[in-house]
Amino acid sequence: MRALGVTTAGLTSAEAERRLEQYGHNVLEAREKVTPLRLFLEQLKSPLVLILVFASVISAVAHEWVDATIVIVIVLVSAILGFLQEYRASAAVEKLRAQVTKTNLLRDGQVRLTPAEEVVPGDVVLLGAGSLVPADGMVLEAKDFFVSQAVLTGETFPVEKKARCRQGAGQPCPSAPTACSWAPTCAAGALVS
Repeated sequence: MRALGVTTAGLTSAEAERRLEQYGHNVLEAREKVTPLRLFLEQLKSPLVLILVFASVISAVAHEWVDATIVIVIVLVSAILGFLQEYRASAAVEKLRAQVTKTNLLRDGQVRLTPAEEVVPGDVVLLGAGSLVPADGMVLEAKDFFVSQAVLTGETFPVEKKARCRQGAGQPCPSAPTACSWAPTCAAGALVS
């Protein structure tokens, strides 16, 4: 906390404003919106797919219609499955991005409901069961605190987060059970980050 110039009362409003100007808003850069057609065509850019299409063309030229048809059908089914998977994943990310809108912070010693894009380095974030983590952070205090990280890591079960890092003082340990990353859902317990 000392390294970030934070007290147990959280940041002051003035310091939070200064940090917001210095670091900018807590938002992920919006990527260019990809149309469904373009997303489907992206599935066909794989070198393996191009080789298969080339092979089917050669089969068609050699009047091997059955072979050419089978290869084209396999390529299309593969492209459709890849498209569906990527389309659903991008829709899930957009839905998740829209869900993280407000969070409880300690500012000026008081709990305040603040837009997630105004979270700055050094903010003390209060989380509980069902909360979405608004930014990367370290766990300062926790009681039976579990986080569902399935979105980030694919882990099926919630992971317990603890308040103390086992490394030396001041050394970061981002992969330790004290770290919380943006977006996972708090499954149980209470946390001060």
